[in-house]
Amino acid sequence: MESINPVLLIASVMLSATPLLLAAIGEMVVERAGVLNLGVEGMMITGAVVGFAVAVSTGSAATGFAAAALAAAALSLTFGVLTQIFLSNQVATGLGLTLVGLGLSALIGKPYEGMKSPVLPRLDLGPLSDLPVVGRMLFTHDAVVYLSLLLVAAVWAFLRYTRAGLVLRAVGENHEAAHALGYKVVRIRLLAIFFGGACAGLGGAYLSLVRVPQWTEGMTAGAGWIALAIVVFASWRPWRVLVGAYLFGGVTVLQLNLQAAGAQVPVALLSASPYLVTIAVLVLISARGAHAAPASLGRPFHATQ
Repeated sequence: MESINPVLLIASVMLSATPLLLAAIGEMVVERAGVLNLGVEGMMITGAVVGFAVAVSTGSAATGFAAAALAAAALSLTFGVLTQIFLSNQVATGLGLTLVGLGLSALIGKPYEGMKSPVLPRLDLGPLSDLPVVGRMLFTHDAVVYLSLLLVAAVWAFLRYTRAGLVLRAVGENHEAAHALGYKVVRIRLLAIFFGGACAGLGGAYLSLVRVPQWTEGMTAGAGWIALAIVVFASWRPWRVLVGAYLFGGVTVLQLNLQAAGAQVPVALLSASPYLVTIAVLVLISARGAHAAPASLGRPFHATQ
């Protein structure tokens, strides 16, 4: 079996974890507001196809990312309106959102199959990029990788140190008490849902514009479901979301490297390993009983209360 280069492995983990991290940190904010949106997969695939189509049409990857965020956020708002205004079931509506996203992406993406997207340039970090070993591992990536890390820090600071973050957490813990204090529960949740959708769209666009710079139907391949699992794994804490995304991204990269290195393990088992690890982690968390989920998560809010 050929040896695996650890420098390239870690650099690949950062690349692989970025779409998961973006989707998971957005979903964590949504769930901290007390809303369970199972439509992350649908929003990611919508972001992937819209981002790719716009990037190819305009010749700009950055424009593609912006369009992906807006398209997925708009799709998430349909979920928000249905669940927060018309009080539809959050689980059923989220699953419907995923089905809509998958069908819509197949329709939009058909003319773009086989095309190549514009390249997102890597950031020039000067002397940092030239550092031995560490430079190649950590400082040779594109802007979206570092944006995802900054987003984790920003969300952590927002939830911990700002009044708006405290209000959002209060809505997620007890929406009735928050409403009694005069906070606009529905508005706050809609804003959180919009943010979560934009993050999922960025994650999807990263798949189609950077990781695999082409459009392939169903290319998210369950990434949205893994992002949902990461939020539970992280106990709804931003820094744990970061650890979870890099853990699951690492499993994905490792199985690809093992396949390339000719490991004497069935390819089907290696390909299934990220999903098997996801299931195993969720089973362990359930067995421990350590959830720390927001108390109002998934509960409908009636504004007339």
